[in-house]
Amino acid sequence: MSKIGIYYGSTTGNTQDVAEEIAKQLGVDKADVYDVAKAGADYSAYDVVLFGSPTFGFGDLQDDWEDYIGKLETADLAGKKVALFGCGDSSSYSDTFGDAVGKIYNAVKEKGIRLIGQVDTAGYTYDDSEAVVDGKFVGLLIDNDNESDLTGERIANWVGQLKKEI
Repeated sequence: MSKIGIYYGSTTGNTQDVAEEIAKQLGVDKADVYDVAKAGADYSAYDVVLFGSPTFGFGDLQDDWEDYIGKLETADLAGKKVALFGCGDSSSYSDTFGDAVGKIYNAVKEKGIRLIGQVDTAGYTYDDSEAVVDGKFVGLLIDNDNESDLTGERIANWVGQLKKEI
């Protein structure tokens, strides 16, 4: 079985809740779930690494991620499977929905990783997103502001997909 580490940033608690639910469904120990505000960037203990961030304002990374992204850009992720997730508001910020996840993707895409967990954009309502590459989201996007009724199903479906890809 692959060893999984989950790293998230959260200001309002939504992304933390998503990270903890993903961890629960994947059977990841709480000791392997990290808030990036306090986390290092040594991923050597993990075969699979998940990174999560909400998108703030007009496509911005969450505050703790603003500091952490530099660590991620210099980290050794070669050979790791990487999955991304995040929260956003597809109504008020429909032109930048999930952009923080796209920014994290841009920081890791050239690091010798195997990206897993891409999500079809069908069923989402938004205008534009930096997190869309080749017609799919680079990871799971959750909108608890406007589509909270879909959160549980989206997480469960994504975790099921990850289990197959891991």
